[in-house]
Amino acid sequence: MTDFFVRLAGAADRPAIERLWLMFRHDMSEFDSLLPNADATFRSERLHSAFTDADWAPYLFTSGERPAGFAFVRNLAGQARVLNSFFVVRGARRSGLGLRAVQDVIARHPGPWEIAFQDANTGAVAFWRRVAAEIAGDRWTEERRPVPGRPDVPPDAWISFTA
Repeated sequence: MTDFFVRLAGAADRPAIERLWLMFRHDMSEFDSLLPNADATFRSERLHSAFTDADWAPYLFTSGERPAGFAFVRNLAGQARVLNSFFVVRGARRSGLGLRAVQDVIARHPGPWEIAFQDANTGAVAFWRRVAAEIAGDRWTEERRPVPGRPDVPPDAWISFTA
C-alpha cells in the first residue's frame, strides 16, 4: 500500500474512528469475553479520552481516502508513553501496514514505551514482539500484569522499550 498515511486525528475524523472502534472492540471481544452493550456499542472511555484528554493523542491510518486503522497514545507527559489501542482493518493486515503505522506513531513520541496485549491473541503476540525487535533490537522486556478490575481474566502481557 504505497498511498498509506498516518496522521494525528482531529474532530472531523472522530466519526470514522468511532466506526473503526466498533470493529476493534468486536475483534477484542474474542479475547476479553465482553459482549456489546444493549445498543450494540462497546465501552468507549478510551475513545473519548483520546479526543478530549490533553495527555492522549489519537492517530488515523489511511490508504488513499479510506480509513485503514487507528492508534491511541496515552501518558504523553508521563515517564513512558502507552500505546493504549491499536487497530488495523482486516483487509490491510499482513501487508506491512501495521508495522509501518506503529513505527510512525512511536517515532512521533521518542522515549520509553509500553504496549499491552493478550497472550491468547497469538497474532498480537507475534506482531508486538516483532515491533519491539524492529524498534529496539534486543533492548526490550516483556512481563505479565493483572488487568485492573478484571480478576476473572488472565494478566496482560506488556512489552517495554525505548525509541
